[in-house]
Amino acid sequence: MQIAIASLSVLLSLHPLPLAAAAAHANPPVVAAALAAAGDNRTEIERALAEVPPEQRASMEWLVAHMPAQDLATLDAAFLLAHVDGAFKAWKAAPWSAQVDEDTFRDAILPYASVSEKRELWLPVLREKCLPMVAAAKSPAEAAVILNTRIFPEWKVQYSTKRMRADQAPSESMESGLASCTGLSILLVNACRSVGIPARFVGVPLWTDGSGNHSWVEVWDGERWRYTGAAEPTGDRLDEGWFTGRAATQNRDKPEHAIYAVTWRDTGVEFPMVFDRSRPRARAVDVTDRYRARSAALPEGQRVLRVLARDPSTGSRVRAEVEVLGADGTVIGGGRTNDETRDLNDHLEIAVPIGADLSYRIDGRSPASVGGGKGGVVELTVPRDAASASIGPVDELRAFLASGSIDAVATQPWANAPISREEAAAALEVLSAAHRASLEATGRAAFDARVLEHDGARMPFWYEVYGEKPEGGRSLYISMHGGGGAPKEVNDRQWENQKRLYRPEEGVYVAPRAPTDTWNLWHQGHIDPLFRTLIAKMIAFEGVDPDKVYLMGYSAGGDGVYQLAPRMADSFAAAAMMAGHPNETRPDGLRNLPFALYMGGKDAAFNRNQIARDWKVALADLAAKDPGGYPHEVTIFEENGHWMERKDAVAVPWMAKFTRDLRPEKLVWLQDDVTSARFYWLRNTAPKGGQRIVARRDGQKIVIDAADGVQSLSVLLDDAMLDLDKPVEVAAGSDLGAKVQIDRSAQRTIATLARTLLERGDPKGAFSAEVAIRIERAP
Repeated sequence: MQIAIASLSVLLSLHPLPLAAAAAHANPPVVAAALAAAGDNRTEIERALAEVPPEQRASMEWLVAHMPAQDLATLDAAFLLAHVDGAFKAWKAAPWSAQVDEDTFRDAILPYASVSEKRELWLPVLREKCLPMVAAAKSPAEAAVILNTRIFPEWKVQYSTKRMRADQAPSESMESGLASCTGLSILLVNACRSVGIPARFVGVPLWTDGSGNHSWVEVWDGERWRYTGAAEPTGDRLDEGWFTGRAATQNRDKPEHAIYAVTWRDTGVEFPMVFDRSRPRARAVDVTDRYRARSAALPEGQRVLRVLARDPSTGSRVRAEVEVLGADGTVIGGGRTNDETRDLNDHLEIAVPIGADLSYRIDGRSPASVGGGKGGVVELTVPRDAASASIGPVDELRAFLASGSIDAVATQPWANAPISREEAAAALEVLSAAHRASLEATGRAAFDARVLEHDGARMPFWYEVYGEKPEGGRSLYISMHGGGGAPKEVNDRQWENQKRLYRPEEGVYVAPRAPTDTWNLWHQGHIDPLFRTLIAKMIAFEGVDPDKVYLMGYSAGGDGVYQLAPRMADSFAAAAMMAGHPNETRPDGLRNLPFALYMGGKDAAFNRNQIARDWKVALADLAAKDPGGYPHEVTIFEENGHWMERKDAVAVPWMAKFTRDLRPEKLVWLQDDVTSARFYWLRNTAPKGGQRIVARRDGQKIVIDAADGVQSLSVLLDDAMLDLDKPVEVAAGSDLGAKVQIDRSAQRTIATLARTLLERGDPKGAFSAEVAIRIERAP
């Protein structure tokens, strides 16, 4: 199982100079010295200098002049050319490039490594993943915060002492999903550099209390260096972290107590490689004073007490509520300890009187034992009969939501810990309730005003509720009016007509007013998110069953059904098109969506009638070739023109027979001109028009049969689809013509549940696990 880091043999389109030309180019003395140090590898370094484009020559020379000796002797020209080209383009393409001078670029974007990690061509892989995340960022600081918030939960990498080694390269951390603070910091530094954010590795070799080392990241905000803990975001803020107070107490009395930022410049200072002294050296700058300046003085007569709690059976750190008591039994302070998902030195810190006689309580009880750990940390052992009741992920979720936002759940360390099937079910119930409460607080006013907005587009809507509410929830019918390409008054009349056109026996019948008066009323890019918001609010406020949502429309509204039904098929139980025109749309995405088409046989405008007949044939052919797929009904009322005299109302009871299948055994996903990042149980983070994916599931196996124009995907999973306690296999179909590589095993997490719930506002559309895969084609 591997992350696909770009092959060094697949180079960018560089135009080589003959080696003779390189000889004619006089190398600066520092480059000449580097060439001499390269030994038998000198030819590779010379080739890199010879073939680099002229505008990147100075960058290549600087890099070569500052490379560690071990790299000069081993790295080849292909690696150096590809990396320098990628780094240079990342710098120049960044919106904030004017805030990054050449010296900062060379020191904090250009280097291919931070410390002693394995050398690999990580830049193109990380850039492909990270660039869409920061597309809207206006500054390097804002972009860095976004990356720190998103990459670790989305790539499923978390802190763990069970990681392979401390100084892991990006591929090693992404492959295993586990990393130390060093590995997490290396990954964040490289993610930042891949999109033109200057970033550098920072660390303390040994805390002054002797409790160990720690690493974090600094990013350049255009004016100064700012710090953050990797995988430890603090909202949208920098210069905050659990280690801030401890860093402020470091000093230079001993070299190992200073704080160092890695640099490739010649400083005469070496970064202490405490994690592996046999690996390549790294240069550094001493930044201790900047962190000491942030010190917040303790009240006179007090000291900082650090506390951890351990499970009596495993010895592992656990989350527990701890109280510290004085000699008279008064509670001095308290808080929650951290478990093994947090840094080894990230302890509960409490200010206590110097020399005080202290005692402790864990979850209201006396600890089984009290000991002194490394660096003076107090170690409490949880009572054996209480250990099984220590705080679990679902308890953490409840506690967090008592004061925190559901939007921030996925970024919490405990939310990325593996959970059981039972915990996933309990967590989804808690998250669903929190989501309803959040919608009530933030979205009720707009709903009651009967108008929704997205990116400047306003969509008024009207609705009526019919019949008794079934036990599982109401049905929802979204009915789109005609008109388009006409004055507002005309389209308003069409909207009023649509309100009365159909009436279900049961359910919420909603007629939205298109946000515009253009010809393409219902298939512009703002319609998809507006409809998803409408559905989410109907689920929350009117008790709609998300598996019984139906789409219908007449004339221009029928145009919308043609377009929206295939690309939003996973939002609906069925769809009915009346008297519309499909434009360029194809029916591929309708494989799992019952689709009805009604047309007047004399409705010849825009060739609607003939196109309807063509679709009848096309849908029948698709259904015949794909058993179980493309359920449909096509009715041509030969005696009618554009107005079908309400004969098409039979669509309402026809649709009502169906419920949505959100986890079909097979799906076909064709990206339209309006793209989406998620469809049924697949995710595509880089969607482009024309991409086509065919995937199916068979027991514990996911098979990718087609992936046209697609390099990477994620598969969303839950226990309704397969057994997540058993291995999940991803395979390539016989016609794919490529290899499929799975990044890691599937694990249920609260973070995945929260993300997938918030994406659609659909509790039944939340998944507990996500597996990333790559489509690897031969060059």
